[in-house]
Amino acid sequence: MIENEPKRLSRLTAILNQLQTKRLLTATELSIKFSVSVRTIYRDIRALEQAGVPILTEEGKGYTLMEGYNIPPVMFTEAQANALITAEQLVLQNKDASFIRDYAEAIEKIKAVLKYSQKDKVNLLSERTRFHQNINRERNSNNLSELQFALTNFLFTKIDYVNADDQVSSRIIEPFALLSTDNWLLVAYCQLRQEFRFFRLDRIQKVHLLSEKFEPHKMTLQEFFDKYHRPHEYP
Repeated sequence: MIENEPKRLSRLTAILNQLQTKRLLTATELSIKFSVSVRTIYRDIRALEQAGVPILTEEGKGYTLMEGYNIPPVMFTEAQANALITAEQLVLQNKDASFIRDYAEAIEKIKAVLKYSQKDKVNLLSERTRFHQNINRERNSNNLSELQFALTNFLFTKIDYVNADDQVSSRIIEPFALLSTDNWLLVAYCQLRQEFRFFRLDRIQKVHLLSEKFEPHKMTLQEFFDKYHRPHEYP
């Protein structure tokens, strides 16, 4: 059976990424990861070598890239870049200064390879995300990525929201910021209430990103806190 060429190219790229992140990789490890035969991995490695990638074989150990070889930077999707920035905010809560410094340097290198449009968006997301102690480790929402996208692209968003009294309402909102406390909170301007409100992500039943864009809010998150204070109750 002839393998689909785009699928093979995707796997070759993924193998190249793996070689960048790990000191040694065996054909068996790669065959398990990509659900192909070891013989297929041999062919893939040979194809990469023929393309000019200097892959070295350490007898009995595995494959490694020649030291000092520079591979063109990996491109991230917008959702992947957003996830990295969210993780950065979480790392900043760590108590070890050296760990924070090393991670910050790594993130700066990652930001350096992003497209200009992505850089603006991840910087905005970084400014509009805050972490506090989160004692609830349960995954209780599934809308964070979509809301991050709406926030950085200034998209009106329709949500079905359940309040503390179990009443469901539909809202058109302008996502502004994300906060992590005991639960994820979305700060957004609510057209129904005509004011900024706090929405718990675990109470959002449905999210629909609209095509229409809203005018970006000029204030920073700190200016928002100074003006509106912290939430005392949730809508």
